[in-house]
Amino acid sequence: MPQLDISAFAPQIIWLIITFLILYILMSKIALPRIGNILEQRQARIDDNLEMAQNLRKESDVDAESYEKTIEEAQEKARRIIQETANEMSIESSRRQEELGIRLSNELEVAEDRISEVKVATIKKIHELAEGVTSDIMKTLIEEKPSKKELKQAISMAVEASNKGDIK
Repeated sequence: MPQLDISAFAPQIIWLIITFLILYILMSKIALPRIGNILEQRQARIDDNLEMAQNLRKESDVDAESYEKTIEEAQEKARRIIQETANEMSIESSRRQEELGIRLSNELEVAEDRISEVKVATIKKIHELAEGVTSDIMKTLIEEKPSKKELKQAISMAVEASNKGDIK
């Protein structure tokens, strides 16, 4: 094998050094700068993506806070609306109840007035009937007809006595 021949070591070492120098120069001037540029571009893209992700995260945090604030405001607004509606309904209910009370009170007064009128008319009618019956009875029994004034006095005394409980 020629590689193991000691007399051929010197030219092999020279060619080895020349080859390594050429490879070193090619690598340092062409390949490594390209790789470095690619790595720098990738690192720049990664940094940009990380920065964009952080910005998006900050924006999403702001949006989340805004969303929560909006929800809280909406809930507070709903509470106020419910409270206002309940108050309005309470006021409306009180007003209607008051109107109903007034209307029923007026109807009760009208009914009491009608009852009073009917009672007075009925008592008057009873007195008239009593006068007629008493007059007829007296005419039949004693064949004498008393005067209207005497009949009215007698009936009035009888009614007062019955109201007092004196009639036996």
